[in-house]
Amino acid sequence: MAGHGYESGRLNLPFVGISTFGKRAYVADWDAIEADVAVMGAPFDFGTQFRPGARFGPRAVREASTLFSFGHAGAYDHEDDATYLGPEVTIVDIGDADIVHTDTVKSHANIETGVRAMLKAGALPVVIGGDHSINIPCIRAFAEDCAEKGPIHILQIDAHLDFVDERHGVTEGHGNPMRRAAEKGYVSGITALGIRNVSSTSKEGYDAARAMGDDFLSVRQVRKLGAEGVLARIPDGARIYVTIDIDGFDPSIAPGTGTPSHGGFLYYEVLEVLQGVAKRHEVVGIDLVEVAPDYDPTGSTPILAAQVLLNFLGFIFHARQSGGAPAAG
Repeated sequence: MAGHGYESGRLNLPFVGISTFGKRAYVADWDAIEADVAVMGAPFDFGTQFRPGARFGPRAVREASTLFSFGHAGAYDHEDDATYLGPEVTIVDIGDADIVHTDTVKSHANIETGVRAMLKAGALPVVIGGDHSINIPCIRAFAEDCAEKGPIHILQIDAHLDFVDERHGVTEGHGNPMRRAAEKGYVSGITALGIRNVSSTSKEGYDAARAMGDDFLSVRQVRKLGAEGVLARIPDGARIYVTIDIDGFDPSIAPGTGTPSHGGFLYYEVLEVLQGVAKRHEVVGIDLVEVAPDYDPTGSTPILAAQVLLNFLGFIFHARQSGGAPAAG
C-alpha cells in the first residue's frame, strides 16, 4: 500500500482480523514471552454462586478491546497532555489457560502456570477472568517473585468483600479469594473499595478481614474521601497487585455480570484511583474478573472492562517512563 505515517500499512479496522487483546501479537509459546505486558485469559466460572457465564469474559473483553486499537502512535489524552501506550510499550496476548471442566484444582493450576510464565519473562501479568476465584492462582503465582522482591499489597475494586473462609467445604470459589490472599505471608494487606449492600460475606468474614489487615470502604465512603483520601490509605512504597471485579461498577454501566449490585462506582471514580496508584506505586499484576457478556446485549460491559485495562496500562507505563512509579523488576 502506498502512503506514509498513519497511512502506511493496513488500516486494520477493529472489526477486521483476529480478536487478540488490543489487536496485539499472539504468543502461543509461554517460554518465548518478550514484552512489557502479557495478557492471558482465564475462562473459568465454576466458582460462581449465582449466574454463570464469566467463562466467556476473556473473549468478550478481547473483542471489545479492538475498539481501542486504532492508530500506530499510541493514544493521546488532551486532558493529561500525554500519549499513552505508544509503540515503545510492547503488549502480547498469550491466549488462555486451559480449563478442565468441573476440575477447579487443575484449572487453577493451569492459570497459575500462565502467571508464573509471565513473571518469569519479566512481563506485567494481566489476567482476564473468569469468576473471581481465578485471583487465587494468580496470587499463588507470586510466591517466588515476592520471595525475591518483597511482599505485595492488593487493591481490590469490588461490590463484595470475598472474604469467606469455607462454605459447605468450598474454599476456592468466587467468595473466597481475598481470604486466601490474606493468608499468604507475602501479602502485606488489602485495600478493598466499593464494598456495599447485602454481601456474600458474613459478619464473621468482615471481622476476620479487619483482623487480617483488610481495609475496606463502601462506594459512599470512597466518594466522601475522594481519590486522594483513598490513595493515602494505601501504604507508601507498597508493590501493588490490582484485582478488579466488574461488579464494583454500577450495573447501570456494567450489567453484564453474574452478581450485580446497585450503588456502584462510575467510570472516572475508579479511573482516578487507578491513575493515582500508577503514579505512586509499582504495579506488579492485574486481574479483571466477572464479565459475563450474555447478560449485557449492548456490549457495554466488556467495552468498559477493556477501556479500564488499556487506560490503566497506559497510566502505569507513562508513570514509569516519566520517572514516577518504579519499574517492575
